[in-house]
Amino acid sequence: MRRILIVNSKGGCGKTTFATTLAAAFAVRGERVFLADADRQRSSLGWLKRRPQGLPVIHGLDWSKGEHDMPSFSQGVIFIDGPGGLRGERAKDLVAEADDIVVPLMPSAFDWDATAAFLKRLAEMKRIRKGKAEILVVANRVRRSRADQLLLQQQAQEAGYPLLTEITGRVIYARHAASGTSVFDPPAAPADVLAQWHPLIQALD
Repeated sequence: MRRILIVNSKGGCGKTTFATTLAAAFAVRGERVFLADADRQRSSLGWLKRRPQGLPVIHGLDWSKGEHDMPSFSQGVIFIDGPGGLRGERAKDLVAEADDIVVPLMPSAFDWDATAAFLKRLAEMKRIRKGKAEILVVANRVRRSRADQLLLQQQAQEAGYPLLTEITGRVIYARHAASGTSVFDPPAAPADVLAQWHPLIQALD
């Protein structure tokens, strides 16, 4: 069972959007998908409750109280919506279970400072040091300002975590969040929207 942790210690970076969108993308491909919500707000599970019948199935797991019950299946993928302010033993426990760690990043100086410190803490964890889990940094809610994009790309590159892709801020994501759907669910979003996700999905394959 492949385990993918979506996390950042900085709140409001779009963890739940990434967790739900990726879960739907893999479910649409016909994979057995689990969505584990480790955040006390349980936003991913709320999204899952709103998910219409007839769409590709995603199984929910409530990890918000610290228990990490694993499915009995050997095949499939779990997307873990990590808690905000991830630190200490909880951080070690979740990272120890991850095959890949997706870190959404907002294009602002405050977000970069917090994320850079978080990435340093991640890099010190045993599973990361041994190369058993890969860190994938993705820019989220990117504005159309080219200067902002270039600065963020430069900062991430200098820190040793080049941006894998950039997701533009769009109203469509809020609409899907409210309806329990995603840009990958039929009818799928325009090709230019989906194309921004393809580098991340390919890296997780």
